Amino acid sequence: MVSDATLSATIVKIIGLVSVLLLAGVLARRGMRVNYTRKINHFAIFFIPVFVDQQLASETFTNVVHLGVSAIATLGFLVIFVEPIRRRVPLFQLMFEGFDRPEDRPNTLLWLWTQYAAGFAIMVPMIWRFSDMGYESLVTIPILINAVGDGLAEPVGIRYGKRKYTVKALFTNQTFTRSIEGSSAVFITGVLVMLLYAGEFTSMQFLVGLALVPIAMTLTEAYSPHAWDTPFLMLVGYGTLMTVLQF
Repeated sequence: MVSDATLSATIVKIIGLVSVLLLAGVLARRGMRVNYTRKINHFAIFFIPVFVDQQLASETFTNVVHLGVSAIATLGFLVIFVEPIRRRVPLFQLMFEGFDRPEDRPNTLLWLWTQYAAGFAIMVPMIWRFSDMGYESLVTIPILINAVGDGLAEPVGIRYGKRKYTVKALFTNQTFTRSIEGSSAVFITGVLVMLLYAGEFTSMQFLVGLALVPIAMTLTEAYSPHAWDTPFLMLVGYGTLMTVLQF
């Protein structure tokens, strides 16, 4: 049975996320680059659920059943952005414009839906496995690096990126530009997150993790298909941590 705390948390999360989606849409219509408004949504999707769970003492995303339900709900929620629906509901269209980058059209929703589906398909069993091994506290490492590092990579690249490289996207032959400066945000975030979790490792594990995790996540973000970073970051992040725990 769903607890009162969990039900309350779910309602607050929905209100919070919808509010941010609407804000991002308004900002996009007023001239802010969608590359920036999209990242506002990116941070909100990761951090609002965590913040709400902590404040209301409900089940967190480290609970596999809870995460699985959240995954299904998230994928179902994206249905409101299908063109025939959003064209009939102005608020849905407004929210969509907050993450509909011009360079992603007409694949915006396809990439978003498949990225979330693949990301959850990796996260759920990995979180279960780490919890089963007694390392539940470590499951947030790849999530934080993805949320913060990948969230900052695009804005940093747009503002400061001078050394460019290109990647392709799935389901198309289009190429997209990224930058070394943007990717460095992932590396720095990886180092900081590993330092934050230093007490969860043995000395040897921490040294190996500090040497492997940030660079592995950075290279993964750099060469992942456009708009499909999350599944690869989750796969490499958890895989690298598994390797570190062998020491």
